[in-house]
Amino acid sequence: MLKVLFVASEAVPFIKTGGLADVAGSLPKALRGKGVDIRVVLPKYAGIPASYRQQMEVVCRMEIAVAWRKKYLGIEKLEEGGITWYFIDNEEYFARDGCYGYDDDAERFAFFSRAVLALLPAVDFWPDILHTNDWHTGLINVFLKLSPPEEPRYGHIRTVFTIHNLKYQGIFPKEIMTDVLGLDWKYFNNGDLEYYDAVNFMKGAIVYADHITTVSRTYAEEIQYEYFGEGLNGLLHSRREHLTGIVNGIDTALYDPATDPHLVKNYDRTTAMRKIDNKVALQRELNLPERRRTPLIAMITRLVEAKGLDLVMRIIDELLIHEDFQFVLLGVGDRFYEDWFRELAWRHPQKVSIHIGFDNALAQRLYAGSEMFLMPSMYEPCGIGQLIALRYGSIPIVRATGGLKDTVHPYHKETGTGNGFLFPNFNAHELMYAIKRGLAIYKHIESWQGLVENAMDADYGWPRSAEEYAVLYETLAR
Repeated sequence: MLKVLFVASEAVPFIKTGGLADVAGSLPKALRGKGVDIRVVLPKYAGIPASYRQQMEVVCRMEIAVAWRKKYLGIEKLEEGGITWYFIDNEEYFARDGCYGYDDDAERFAFFSRAVLALLPAVDFWPDILHTNDWHTGLINVFLKLSPPEEPRYGHIRTVFTIHNLKYQGIFPKEIMTDVLGLDWKYFNNGDLEYYDAVNFMKGAIVYADHITTVSRTYAEEIQYEYFGEGLNGLLHSRREHLTGIVNGIDTALYDPATDPHLVKNYDRTTAMRKIDNKVALQRELNLPERRRTPLIAMITRLVEAKGLDLVMRIIDELLIHEDFQFVLLGVGDRFYEDWFRELAWRHPQKVSIHIGFDNALAQRLYAGSEMFLMPSMYEPCGIGQLIALRYGSIPIVRATGGLKDTVHPYHKETGTGNGFLFPNFNAHELMYAIKRGLAIYKHIESWQGLVENAMDADYGWPRSAEEYAVLYETLAR
């Protein structure tokens, strides 16, 4: 049986700050279903719920070197969801609020990377593949190649490194080379870890990984160009033969309108007309006029520039004045955007409802009660919102970038094919045209019903993605 050790800095159900946690929580289970012996390693953060912490059993305690320092390492173990999870314990580094954003993050995750390699003989699990994710785990690839322990079995391990978002790279002052990483300066001077006279953890991971993946096929192409490449496009292009895009999936048991407990009426592809009942209940909940044939457009998003909010701001007032639809936004982020959208609701109280914050139950009701889902991102490595929207029959209106382009396909009324509406350029007028096209198609009941069925037919569960990873693992392990 193929053995894989999957390493991440966060994972559902233990701790989450972003989409990486969803992947790390779901992909291993899907791979287990493909017959892979997969185990997962996480830091033991203080934020992990006590109900899980109390179930962990100590595997071993030891000391490991972090450059010139000796640091305590505890390895703890927990069985959850059919997966063996290992937790790296060191209260100095991980008994804090949150996961990231500390001045000593370079040292914290250098320790974590060293600890993962020290874990293998301690638990007697020697993987064929060591799968690391984002900059927090990138040094594992570096240490495995540049300063492996003497045990010969380390030399047989192959590495996969997944880029979930290239924007966040783990860049630190160059002085950490010897003081924290304990590496020879030659690996900085030859450019392997150097990035504008600083140390770049993600760059090192890309250089030393046996194979690199990212979370959609289009994003794998985009990041080889300057606009999306965040300064690493040249390196990624040079490693293009070892770079693969694999679209993320969603947990189809969790996101299932047929069983979702948050909905007024459950439905599936054959009973999708019940979406209207969910919409009316949502209109009532949000103090919007209850109008069954007025389409509702939803956004569930972080309120940051990259999500295309500036495009929405340029066109939404004009659309609300001249078109018949309602608009609901749920999200939190930059104060500027929060205030702007609050004022939008004040200007259009009969058409707009804005909710600053995050409410998972409300999010589920928005997917179920909306006819259209807006996601006009500047860039989007994969995206999860559009996948959930498709599952719930809410038609995505998206920019053709990254994972959005790979998962949302243009609707053609003449042939009845496609599952959404796309616009190619980051341009407000193109977004407006896409929204108007969606509103126009909505008026044709039979066409719209076919479009909703197309959306709900889309298969973006984890098994398909897991199969691609399993094939990649097998190829590397040969």
